[in-house]
Amino acid sequence: MRNNLRFKNLIPFILFLTLLFGLFDRSNADVVPDELQKQINEKTKALEDINQKISQAQKSLDETSVKGKTLSQEIKKIDGNISQLNLGIRSSEINITKTSLEIDALQYDISDKEKQINLNKNAVSTLLRELQRKDEETMLVSFLKNKSLTENLDEATAIVNINSGLSNEVTKLTQLNNELSAKLSNVSDKKQDLELENKNFKNRKSIVESQKSDKRVILVQTKNQEKSYQQLLANLQKEQEAIENEISVMEEKLRLSFDPNLLPVQRSGVVAWPIKLISDGGIGYITQVYGAISKLYKSGKHNGLDIGAPIGTPVFAADDGRVSAVDNNDRNSWSKYQYGKYILIEHQNNLTTLYSHLSIQLVSKNTVVKRGDLIGYSGNTGFSTGPHLHFGVYWTPSISMKAVPPAQGLVPIGVTINPEGYL
Repeated sequence: MRNNLRFKNLIPFILFLTLLFGLFDRSNADVVPDELQKQINEKTKALEDINQKISQAQKSLDETSVKGKTLSQEIKKIDGNISQLNLGIRSSEINITKTSLEIDALQYDISDKEKQINLNKNAVSTLLRELQRKDEETMLVSFLKNKSLTENLDEATAIVNINSGLSNEVTKLTQLNNELSAKLSNVSDKKQDLELENKNFKNRKSIVESQKSDKRVILVQTKNQEKSYQQLLANLQKEQEAIENEISVMEEKLRLSFDPNLLPVQRSGVVAWPIKLISDGGIGYITQVYGAISKLYKSGKHNGLDIGAPIGTPVFAADDGRVSAVDNNDRNSWSKYQYGKYILIEHQNNLTTLYSHLSIQLVSKNTVVKRGDLIGYSGNTGFSTGPHLHFGVYWTPSISMKAVPPAQGLVPIGVTINPEGYL
């Protein structure tokens, strides 16, 4: 009789637990304090405004780049780069604050999930103990201790309800654990984003100083005279054409004796985009494709894919690999040749990727990188009409490093492949 009363007394407790979990089962509830969410929304709006200004600044720079080359246009372009970099620095500042706030918000969510998990665990433990107690009773004992058949049926029904409740609580507990894991993973991702933005903030400031230095060098070299600028520009273009032709002849000879069947099968995703395109939610856009473009190149060919992006845009490794070269073809801020600052990464599939015209290189030779690692920032070094990334893909066994004066350092020479066949 005492056991029966105890079991009957347990039923209201089970109902209380069910009600309690109905109150706490808020998988989609907003547990973030209103003020914190308000700050996140404000930073999101501020970031949208800054990105719009960066986009407008890029359009203005693109228009400047296609105009005739004059000293005033060159200075205007550098000033535009500096203004855009300052917008990028402000974007990093906002992103750092916003990401920190988002991490705080996730911590609130995690705390809430942990409380719900503990409550569910307690409920499951209670239900399991009662089921274990009932399992220890034989059917005869259970039948004899009750006064009537109705009481026996009521108890049997209650046991079924306990089993059903236990099943529900275990399902909830599994769901909550999955949600907690997702929140913890999200925090980890946000911390990586925060680390990247801190790097962007620091490195963009460094690029601003580099741009200011370029401006001073150009004004000194040209003596701030248009005539001097045009003479120096004509000499530079003549020297670059000779470099370009020499590289083109060497690469064409290699191509003629090359068996394309040695290449990996072309398919999307073999390598990743080093700068995410606007169409994929990024900031890059294709400005020049691979192949024959006689009107832009004296050799008639372009051996890579050009991705336009604001100066100081992060550049990522296209795949796992080893850095085989880090070099600079520029002699100074005025005498800028071929690829400028570049990085060459050798991959395990006999492809090698080239990232050139960089403003900053963050890796050194023999560094092992993973797909998506930050390796540098887009820029305007080398012979370039504006900030962009020249992305090249080579057949690794064909590559040799050559001196091509007056370019500084070494230049990679090899069989080039259309990058879009592997992106």
